[in-house]
Amino acid sequence: MALYLAPGICLLLVGLISWIGIRYFRKNTVEIEESMPETGQAGGISGASTPPVMQPAASVAATTYHVAHKPKKIIKKYLVIARIPLVSLSLAAVSVVMVLNLSSRHESSEFIPNEYSHSSRIKLTLQEEELVPPPPLPPEAFRDAINEQPRLSGADRDWSRLEPAFVQTVLRVMAKMEARGFPMTLLEGYRSPERQDALAGQATLVTKAKGGQSKHQYGLAVDLAPVRNGKVVISERDAWAMQAYQALGEEAGAAALTWGGNWSFKDYGHIERSGSLKQLLSASNKPTGR
Repeated sequence: MALYLAPGICLLLVGLISWIGIRYFRKNTVEIEESMPETGQAGGISGASTPPVMQPAASVAATTYHVAHKPKKIIKKYLVIARIPLVSLSLAAVSVVMVLNLSSRHESSEFIPNEYSHSSRIKLTLQEEELVPPPPLPPEAFRDAINEQPRLSGADRDWSRLEPAFVQTVLRVMAKMEARGFPMTLLEGYRSPERQDALAGQATLVTKAKGGQSKHQYGLAVDLAPVRNGKVVISERDAWAMQAYQALGEEAGAAALTWGGNWSFKDYGHIERSGSLKQLLSASNKPTGR
């Protein structure tokens, strides 16, 4: 409400100061005109038909004083006029700043949309609290996924083997995914160099990275999958699963992570820490193996 009052207050102040300035200007103008003697065309005092008369020395001195001081009074008059907009704008700026400051302090929660308020609380909670990995799903939840991709039977789903800061980022992404209606689970986290070599050597292309070349070996990459009705769904032919993967790409990008769905070789469930592996290892002072 205070924001709508700000323009009115500014206009009121400007009008008030302008009115005071105009009144002051008119008063000074009248005083200047009254102080000046009226002279005729012939140089006498008021009346061109009146012949010039010798004036007393005191009168001549007074006339000379008024004429000599006329420019000074005019300059003063215009200086007063010039101050009016400067003072008006200054007071208006101060008023706007005060109104905006007070309006932010008296914001009522009743006028905040529920959805915005709810999302703000979620964001604050995610920023302040350290998230805990969800409990593992029972083995039967992965049965359909393993039947489709047998390599998942040997996947490591131990959160403790991943880099702690990266884990917090992934958990925040998963929390946002669940809020969007796509609960996710960890398919695979840490991957040994031997397992990486085995996957890279399969006839069906799974990964192009060899042992030591993948961020999985350093706890900086995970493979996630959506869960529907207690079952892990990884099929890209499933429309709902593809919607979940697209949402994962959006949330990963918002969290400054790299999404495998943007690669030429599509890996929709894969997200990892952005940056080259060499730079990440150098920054974290980690050894080249784990």
